[in-house]
Amino acid sequence: MSKVLRCLAGDAAVMAMVMDSTDLVREGARIHQTTPTMSAALGRALTAVSMMGIMLKNTEDSVTLKLAGNGPAGTVITVADGRGHARGCVGNPTVDLPLNPNGHLDVGGAIGNDGMLYVFRDTGAREPYIGCTPLVSGEVAEDLTSYYAHSEQLPTVCALGVLIDRDRTVKVAGGLLLQLLPFCPESVIEQVEKNIAAMPSVTEMMTSGMDVHAMADTLLDGLGYEIVDEYEPTYRCTCSREKVEGAFSAIPSDQLMTLPDENGKTTVNCNFCDKEYTFTEADIRRILAERLGEK
Repeated sequence: MSKVLRCLAGDAAVMAMVMDSTDLVREGARIHQTTPTMSAALGRALTAVSMMGIMLKNTEDSVTLKLAGNGPAGTVITVADGRGHARGCVGNPTVDLPLNPNGHLDVGGAIGNDGMLYVFRDTGAREPYIGCTPLVSGEVAEDLTSYYAHSEQLPTVCALGVLIDRDRTVKVAGGLLLQLLPFCPESVIEQVEKNIAAMPSVTEMMTSGMDVHAMADTLLDGLGYEIVDEYEPTYRCTCSREKVEGAFSAIPSDQLMTLPDENGKTTVNCNFCDKEYTFTEADIRRILAERLGEK
């Protein structure tokens, strides 16, 4: 089970989250049958959006993270609710690239560094919040750090990691997100910088056997932190047959009856979980009749 700790440290001058997202990322990689490079890209985005979801005020709210770069991966989209349950999809899950010059999976090369990062927050208001910033590297963590600094004016540290095993499955995945709150004392900032400089990578800590509590101890050493919340997010899709029917409302009436194939059926697959929904010609006629009846 994936796990997230949300903490306050430095006399409530710092908010930090530490996440083991291994199970969540494994499920996303399994559903989309991603290559190692794309497992890392999707996994980093799933980890990031899960932590972003937990920062929402209400559990029924949602946040969407969209990375639209010029790389061969296409668009990466992930969505999370207020408990961190997340889902995602990638434009081209079969893209695989050679390791980058540092010997790591080339997520930046797959996503690309020319494009935009978008954040959509749906809080039940008439219009969702939309923020965006240019991509910095396509490596996700750096791009998210830049987004918070420029779009929300929040000094942020983000680290994300996905380690792929020899059998091309996800071995470990996790992340850290730390934000300096307004009026954070200089002494606290200096301690945070010292801790970050001395920290191993997320995957190094996880493969050494550290759990989220030990990772929080390392990140927040000397800052006197308390755990505010603990979450166990999963890969969770919210699709349903009713929602698919609702999507048909965007199709003009004169085109609805062209959907069934030669067998009198039309099939729709969910982009997030690949679940298949089949509609017969009778279903389409009923949907059309209901639409006309409303008029």
